[in-house]
Amino acid sequence: MYRILKQEGRAKRAVFDTVHGTVQTPLFMNVGTAGAIKGAVASSDLEQIGTQVELSNTYHLHVRPGDKVIRQLGGLHRFMSWDKPILTDSGGFQVFSLAGLRKIREEGVYFNSHIDGRHIFMGPEESMQIQSNLGSTIAMAFDECAPSKADRQYVQASVDRTFRWLVRCRQEMQRLNQLEDTVNPQQLLFGINQGAVYPDIRIEHAKRISELDMDGYAVGGLAVGETHEEMYHILDEVVPFLPKDKPTYLMGVGTPANILEGVERGIDFFDCVYPTRNGRHGHLYTNHGKINLFNAQYELDQRPIEEGCSCPACRRYSRAYIRHLLKAKEMLGMRLCVLHNLYFYNTMMEEIRNALDKGEFAAYKRRKLEGMQAG
Repeated sequence: MYRILKQEGRAKRAVFDTVHGTVQTPLFMNVGTAGAIKGAVASSDLEQIGTQVELSNTYHLHVRPGDKVIRQLGGLHRFMSWDKPILTDSGGFQVFSLAGLRKIREEGVYFNSHIDGRHIFMGPEESMQIQSNLGSTIAMAFDECAPSKADRQYVQASVDRTFRWLVRCRQEMQRLNQLEDTVNPQQLLFGINQGAVYPDIRIEHAKRISELDMDGYAVGGLAVGETHEEMYHILDEVVPFLPKDKPTYLMGVGTPANILEGVERGIDFFDCVYPTRNGRHGHLYTNHGKINLFNAQYELDQRPIEEGCSCPACRRYSRAYIRHLLKAKEMLGMRLCVLHNLYFYNTMMEEIRNALDKGEFAAYKRRKLEGMQAG
């Protein structure tokens, strides 16, 4: 299912087989929270810009339109008209991000919906049932993402509960996959390592979850307030204690530099809202650093966003035109910027894989970082 093809230090070049096709790692998952990439990007666009895996949000789809509605319509793949892999996160991050709207108990989490305020309960079993209804390729275990600066006693209690939740997730997923009417009976389940910025708690948790033989493992609870150096230190400490024969996923991270540093430390999967969120605000990634199209210097600039880029925006339109669209609040401006940024990320991952294939990742990483800092 997961095969390492090449290694350079801790960096891994691998393939991962799923019921919805084989993916090449390292890879970046394009984030479509509510079943679509924000910025008017369609599933057909994702195919054109080299997307391998799309990521959607369990909590948001449960609230609207409802996971049971999606199940009745044949599952999320059919609903979105996307036949490649989909990863659904568990709703656990909303435990963190909706801190003012929830209560955490041993059985699960009590929410108020951010849309209409109605009461929602989600525990490990509920999260698995929702994700089973969605029929995603990869489901994520339900966890608590504790604040990175939480005190040690709180973090230890949270991690212990997350482990108990993982055991329950695993049991429920096994039960659901055996039902005759399950949307995707080959749904995979990834466990999540937590522990804030306490290396010893993280390492102990990594050892415990590794014994459960999950389909893959994620490092969660990073990029939520700690410094980049703290994040890299945690990866240095914890990744060696996760199974080598399973994919490793760094959740919610990050910038191009974060990704390069993550790959060097053995990460296979990444996701982040940065390329889409920044794109919608005219902030664009290039090999010479980030540019902001709202700046006046681009008003008469007839060059593409980046010379030599083959994305749908750069192949046809100028910086001046896209800047005008953004200023005029035309949706096309947002769309072109998001397409460019996702293409940049997906292409960077392809370059990383090619560099690993050739045993040249260290040199590639140095060149890429130097180029982006030069801008």
